[in-house]
Amino acid sequence: MSIREPFTDLEIETQETGFYEGYSLPIALISKISMVALVLWALIWPLSASGKLSEWQWALLNNFNTFYILAVGAFAIFLFVIAAIPSTGEKVLGPEGQKPEFSNFSWFSMMFGAGLGVGLMVYATAEPLGLWGSNPAIVAGDVDANSPEALKSAFRYTFMHYGFHAWAIYVVTGLSLAYYAYTRDMPLTIRSALTPILGRFANGFVGHIVDVLGVIATILGVSVTIGFGISQFVEGVYSISGIEWIMNGSTEAPAPSTVGLIAALIVIMSMSILSAVSGVGRGVKYLSNLNLVLSLILLLTFVFFGSFLFAMTTYATAFVDYLIQFIPVGFGAYGPQSEATFTAALPEAAAPLAGELYSGATNAWGSLAGFQGDLPEAAAGLDEATVAAVYDAGSQGRLFNWQAGWTTFYWAWWIAFSPFVGLFLARISKGRSVREFILGAVIAPSLVCFAWMTILGGTAIDLELNGGADGAIIGASLTAKLFVTLGEMISGGFLAAISIMCVVLIMTFLVTSADSGILVMNTIMSGGAQETGVKHRIIWGVLLTLVIGTLLVAGGGGLEAIKSAMIIGALPFTFVMVLMCISLAKAMFNDARRDNAADGLASPAE
Repeated sequence: MSIREPFTDLEIETQETGFYEGYSLPIALISKISMVALVLWALIWPLSASGKLSEWQWALLNNFNTFYILAVGAFAIFLFVIAAIPSTGEKVLGPEGQKPEFSNFSWFSMMFGAGLGVGLMVYATAEPLGLWGSNPAIVAGDVDANSPEALKSAFRYTFMHYGFHAWAIYVVTGLSLAYYAYTRDMPLTIRSALTPILGRFANGFVGHIVDVLGVIATILGVSVTIGFGISQFVEGVYSISGIEWIMNGSTEAPAPSTVGLIAALIVIMSMSILSAVSGVGRGVKYLSNLNLVLSLILLLTFVFFGSFLFAMTTYATAFVDYLIQFIPVGFGAYGPQSEATFTAALPEAAAPLAGELYSGATNAWGSLAGFQGDLPEAAAGLDEATVAAVYDAGSQGRLFNWQAGWTTFYWAWWIAFSPFVGLFLARISKGRSVREFILGAVIAPSLVCFAWMTILGGTAIDLELNGGADGAIIGASLTAKLFVTLGEMISGGFLAAISIMCVVLIMTFLVTSADSGILVMNTIMSGGAQETGVKHRIIWGVLLTLVIGTLLVAGGGGLEAIKSAMIIGALPFTFVMVLMCISLAKAMFNDARRDNAADGLASPAE
């Protein structure tokens, strides 16, 4: 039985003249109108925007938390299966004899800088330290927060959030785009990855919507990354300069002020636009190489002056534990706990007080001691055993709230970032084999992330456990933990030099992420063109700045409004990614059949 040739006649109509020359008018206009509407809403009604976004976010998580968790677990398994099968793993992304465009060093540095640079600077210390104080084992009451016994579970979830599961999200999108672009000579755009399912419908309105979802997810994912990054950038500038107006003036809980964040945003985005104008081969490549060199210097500083032996011991045990728990943590989804379910599980003496006890007992960020200390006045007469039973009755709610507020937030962040990073990975990976792509972009970056998390985060934890930190690092804000850890570890002129280098590194990581995002958005809107108009790169750089700035204002200088918008925007693209996996499996299976049939026809003449 003959196999039909795949549909490759993808036609994305672009404008031949005028302002939008070379761009798809529907994709560009729908994307711009959506983002301008968000900017105006957040600017004119900031309190309404922030409140509504938070409300929609939690309504979405109540219904789709399990979907997010299971989808990401499936992405990782799917990629490992593809890499293991010879006929798919050995497939080269390009014509026969195609060589990689970039060296391994430049390929890895661009991939690493675009994929995780800013997040790693913020979370390398903050993530292990935060999970040491709150993770499912602690929430369930199995171990105490910030104890030696909590280390194992803290790094288990740290490795999951920044390991194979996480990078699989990027690679599902990147491999899908690269496969069609380089083996079928199709446009490097999101809709190409769904052509085995959509067929000719990809040429019309459905295809436009798929690409628009990719643009919107990219904008929101980059916005969260830039938001966290500029917050840490301001913290770093303050630590080395003491400029007071960039902070909120609080002595108890110092944090970047809204004015400081907006000023930093303007500086970073101006540099990003200039870099984006220069293109991938110059600005992005050179900045990425600089990022990797400076990152290695920072890492070596922690190796020589931090808790390296503690970190390496932790790395080995945590890595083994992560592999053993790979399936359970990857597919272990929690559902919400309603007040009625909570009430049914209460001891008889506490049942009449269910409404007053519910929020405290299901608070994932509290503890039994905290719950006991904040009991409402009406529950003051309950004995200790009853209070413990009430707290235990809320375990399901605490686990769900923890997962929704932590793991699912990360998955939404990686998913929102995946059109940008995935398309960027595809753009720089022509000539790589499928197996090389998967191993290079899933395994290798994960191992490096594990090293960062255990060396930087492990040092912070060891300083709290065995050093003289005495709660200083735990008490620091999320984006200040790196600088506080450095202050506990080194001193004097060397501390000043490393702090300045960190600020430069944060800045270059931010510029790399933003300019790469600008280039990717323009690639999608131009129907897959890898060289796009300079004026539109500038326009989208300005629009991205406005989106981040207005959401920061809506959040009162915080990041909650941006985070909520990102989680909401990531959900539609998660469905697109599931369809990408189905499409890629179908395309690879049929291509292998065609190759086998061609070999069979050719063999008699050989």
